[in-house]
Amino acid sequence: MAVKYKRIVLKLSGEALAGEKGFGINPPVIAAIAEQIKQVHELEVQIAIVCGGGNIWRGETGAEMGMDRAQADYMGMLATVMNGLALQDGLENAGVPTRVQTSIEMRQVAEPYIRRRAIRNLEKNRVVIFSGGTGSPYFSTDTTSVLRAAEIEADVILMAKNGVDGVYSADPQKDPHAKKYQELTQLDVINKKLGVMDSTASSLSMDNNIPLVVFNLNEPGNILRAVQGEAIGTTITGGK
Repeated sequence: MAVKYKRIVLKLSGEALAGEKGFGINPPVIAAIAEQIKQVHELEVQIAIVCGGGNIWRGETGAEMGMDRAQADYMGMLATVMNGLALQDGLENAGVPTRVQTSIEMRQVAEPYIRRRAIRNLEKNRVVIFSGGTGSPYFSTDTTSVLRAAEIEADVILMAKNGVDGVYSADPQKDPHAKKYQELTQLDVINKKLGVMDSTASSLSMDNNIPLVVFNLNEPGNILRAVQGEAIGTTITGGK
């Protein structure tokens, strides 16, 4: 079965791991995502994953409550580690060898992030989960996705959304006239303020010419379709 991309970064939101609950980790949802990833893994596609942490904690929420922003962001990074470990368990239960690497060292539970080791794991057909964000506050997991994609020379970032099938000109749930885009550039995303990723992530993607595919995770088989190059969502080219 032909694939368009041989090395990918899959960006999963924390909310996607919570499912309909909206909070916490939902084991049946983890198992379903793991099965989708397994389909792609069996085609010998090299898979790296970045998980968000919004199903457990958001740094922005803590800052709005008066918490020190850096402190709140570090808590968010720890939430992404919990999600990474849960996803690792789901993948290994599905028979997919997986390594979790963290930007903040915690050797008892995961490997520290080392670029060359991450690439070697990918070459050995292991899924690598990047947790702990960038390791620094004030950066989102969207920025982490682009940074890691640049570092491991990934072909694409697949942004799997929870119930959203692409990028729209407005919120389709609020505006019935919202237009779905089939293709954009990162400069379009920034200029139109479409909110696909934060501006730091979009700029980094544009500067490093990393393409992005935004699609609906909740449709079974969509990760495989995205890897095969099917037009299932919105493709955002990395260049200007």
